[in-house]
Amino acid sequence: MTSTNFTYQFKTANIIIKLIVINVALFLVATLGSWIFKTSAGELMKWFVLPVEPGSLIVQLWSLLTYSFLHFGFWHIFWNMLVLYWFGQYVLNLFTEKRFLTIYLLGAICGGLLFVLAYNVFPVLSGTLAYLIGASAAVRAIMIFIAAYTPNAEVRIIFFNVKLWQIGVFVVLSDLIQIPTSGNAGGLIAHLGGALFGYMYAVQLKKGNDIGLWFEKIMDGFANMFTPKKKSPLKTVHKSKSYTKPKQRTSSSKKKYVKTPNQEQIDAILDKISKSGYDSLTKEEKDFLFKAGKE
Repeated sequence: MTSTNFTYQFKTANIIIKLIVINVALFLVATLGSWIFKTSAGELMKWFVLPVEPGSLIVQLWSLLTYSFLHFGFWHIFWNMLVLYWFGQYVLNLFTEKRFLTIYLLGAICGGLLFVLAYNVFPVLSGTLAYLIGASAAVRAIMIFIAAYTPNAEVRIIFFNVKLWQIGVFVVLSDLIQIPTSGNAGGLIAHLGGALFGYMYAVQLKKGNDIGLWFEKIMDGFANMFTPKKKSPLKTVHKSKSYTKPKQRTSSSKKKYVKTPNQEQIDAILDKISKSGYDSLTKEEKDFLFKAGKE
């Protein structure tokens, strides 16, 4: 596949495929880059991971989003992208790509904020240095959103059907149970932040309240900054102030519209033809009209 074909395929793909491609591309950059420069992926991407220290977060505020596109392990990105593709299809069947992206990005932000808050508030976590990476919070937001919005929808798992709300409950409980014993407590807390946002968004949307509308407007404004304005194909015509458009002639005003003395005679002859026919003209009138037609 040529670069042109790949670019075309990417532009025409849905938002799920685009997000997967971006995540995989950054995973390859981090993995290959760390090998080429003989350093860790964390060190190479330190300006894009989400730090736990508030001071560092303020300096690199963009990391509230960029962290969710970084993965340093194969199985980490594999499962995230698989779940994103699977549950994302259900969301796109009901909603626009813009709303999908809103859920995804706000889920990542909420997960990141809860992660930073937990590390700076809870005694069991405070004092440890860490950073957050991965799309898990964003993917959780997508998963729990659709599970809360269409809870009774069923999916086939091997030999039996399972309702979406059952999957949602299982995933959230699994994260909660693992927090005390897991070595990835911060990541699991971020999962819960994304899940909480997805649930709140779905509940409010069913009530008619779109709590992500403000974020969609921000995305639109940001996109417009990088969209070139199309020039109008129509040219502006400047009218001369000294030119007055002549009024349409009527039977009552034909004789008032005079360019030259000859024009007045021509109009009179034309009126006569319209009323009585060409044969009603005298020889002089016919000759005059003939000569005027040659001018």
